[in-house]
Amino acid sequence: MADVIKHRKVKIVVLAAGEEIGAHCREGDIAILADSAGWWIKFVGADGHLDCYGDPYPSYNEALWSAKAAAEFGT
Repeated sequence: MADVIKHRKVKIVVLAAGEEIGAHCREGDIAILADSAGWWIKFVGADGHLDCYGDPYPSYNEALWSAKAAAEFGT
C-alpha cells in the first residue's frame, strides 16, 4: 500500500513493489519507488508524463530528502 507524505502542499507518494505510479499519483505529485538499482524519484506531469533524476539514490532517506527539497521549489 502506498504511503503519502504531504510537504509544502506537494503529495509525495512512496510506492510499494509492484504498485503503479498512475494508480496513486496525479499531476504535480512526486513518486518514490525502489528497484534493484536503488530509490528513484519520479515527477508526475501533465497527462501522466514522468520525469526523473538520472540516477537512483542509495537509500530511502536520501530519496525522501531530495523529494522534499524538490517540493520546496514547487517541483
